[in-house]
Amino acid sequence: QVQLVESGGGSVQAGGSLRLSCAASGGSDSRNCMGWFRQAPGKEREGVAFIYIGGGSTNYADSVKGRFTISQDNAKKTMYLQMNSLKPEDTAMYYCAAAPYTYYCRSMASSGFDYWGQGTQVTVSS
Repeated sequence: QVQLVESGGGSVQAGGSLRLSCAASGGSDSRNCMGWFRQAPGKEREGVAFIYIGGGSTNYADSVKGRFTISQDNAKKTMYLQMNSLKPEDTAMYYCAAAPYTYYCRSMASSGFDYWGQGTQVTVSS
């Protein structure tokens, strides 16, 4: 079993920045893709940003390209999401997740992710 714990959420004004962290611990299950999803009230969960573990290649949703950056620190077993130029529509609960196959970093399909964190709230005011 792998445990994922997010931190770094909060409230900011539009145009501001936040950095989310996702710390992984426990288990020996290998995962080849990790990413961030978000879910706003009344909306479906959507993929935001993904990173191939080991290789470091990334994939982003069109809505966040150029504003969000995903990265990893393998020594710390931590993944980050730097969010700049935040907009009110970025308001959501943000979840980190891990998947066994790199395919899911391309597809961004939540069904392929089998480990999830508890979520951290991001609120952007106009």
